[in-house]
Amino acid sequence: MARSSGGATAGMPSQRQLRVGELVRHALAEMLSRGIIRDPELERVLVTVAEVRVSPDMRHATAYVTLMGNREPDKTIEALNRNARFIRGQISPALKQMKYMPDLQFIIDTRFDDDNRIDQLLKSEAVSRDLDQPDEPGDGSDD
Repeated sequence: MARSSGGATAGMPSQRQLRVGELVRHALAEMLSRGIIRDPELERVLVTVAEVRVSPDMRHATAYVTLMGNREPDKTIEALNRNARFIRGQISPALKQMKYMPDLQFIIDTRFDDDNRIDQLLKSEAVSRDLDQPDEPGDGSDD
């Protein structure tokens, strides 16, 4: 009998990955809210951790962040990645139940921008025009 992969299907994270990702997210959010990173690129920037995805081997974690009060997000992400080892060291005591702390990588979370763009497309005149057109007879669709 073949062993299952912990209930995870192809491409889907396991329950353990989800749990560890959420633990890391909470620890990151707590640490970032205290403002202990001394980097000029991170001053006056509010960093919100939207999600943390952990690799199946638990060695790597990708933190998806949104930035408020920032005109240069690329520089802020670069600063977060530059300070990733320091951040990792700061949050590891909060995750003492883990055997080892995953390496961190920070990426801008663009889901809200994508949602806004899709919403604007759906409200566009071209889409409205297509939705208002009646079905052509004989188009092959059965109602």
